[in-house]
Amino acid sequence: MDKIPMTVFGAEALREELTLLKGKERPRIIKEIAEARDQGDLKENAEYHAAREEQSFIEGRIGDIESKLSSAQVIDITKIPPSGTVIFGTTIGLINLDSDEQVCYQIVGDDEADLKEGKISIHSPVARALIGKELGDMAVVKAPNGEIEYEIQSIEHLVPGS
Repeated sequence: MDKIPMTVFGAEALREELTLLKGKERPRIIKEIAEARDQGDLKENAEYHAAREEQSFIEGRIGDIESKLSSAQVIDITKIPPSGTVIFGTTIGLINLDSDEQVCYQIVGDDEADLKEGKISIHSPVARALIGKELGDMAVVKAPNGEIEYEIQSIEHLVPGS
């Protein structure tokens, strides 16, 4: 089975969600199903069917998280000595050579990606173009609107939020 790359913070967020689902949401929905069942005829009981549907979603999500955590390769970027090369977990400062716009991205796992927070998936076109590059290198990203050329301005091993 392939390992799923994940930052320490991404793995922790999944563990917290799993704890919430198992400790709060699952018992709550079991109680709702029991209460709906006590109301009688289940064929026309909308509350019962809605609760069963939510239970199915919760159980599916629990299984999904447990699967991801069991095959996770948790990478703590702060424990890897900086080498000047773009790798998983690094935070990269870029300049768009066409527009002179500066952007900053951290390369993270699929579940952690959030463009609004500057976190891009390891499988995104931008990350794929950057991996293995070094400070000062040019990276060409194949985007739907054409190619975008970036120059790598900085490569840092940062703890998120610092």
